[in-house]
Amino acid sequence: MCSCNVTETVIDVRQIMPRMRHPLIFSTFDQLQPGEGFVLLNDHDPRPLLYQFNVNYPGDFGWDYEADGPDLWRVRISRAAA
Repeated sequence: MCSCNVTETVIDVRQIMPRMRHPLIFSTFDQLQPGEGFVLLNDHDPRPLLYQFNVNYPGDFGWDYEADGPDLWRVRISRAAA
């Protein structure tokens, strides 16, 4: 049994300039190992980002809403397990 604390990466893009958000998110995703993920925090539904993931990484990612507004969207994005 492991009593270790696993810290999950959280990217809060609400204070990041819009043009820098998607590059940061995709760069973070590219560094994930299969089965790993991170949590994205946003002030609006990041649906356009989901469309980009579907185009760039079809079948290789998970997208799970943990909170869906109206003030905060929290999405867990993960790389598919091998």
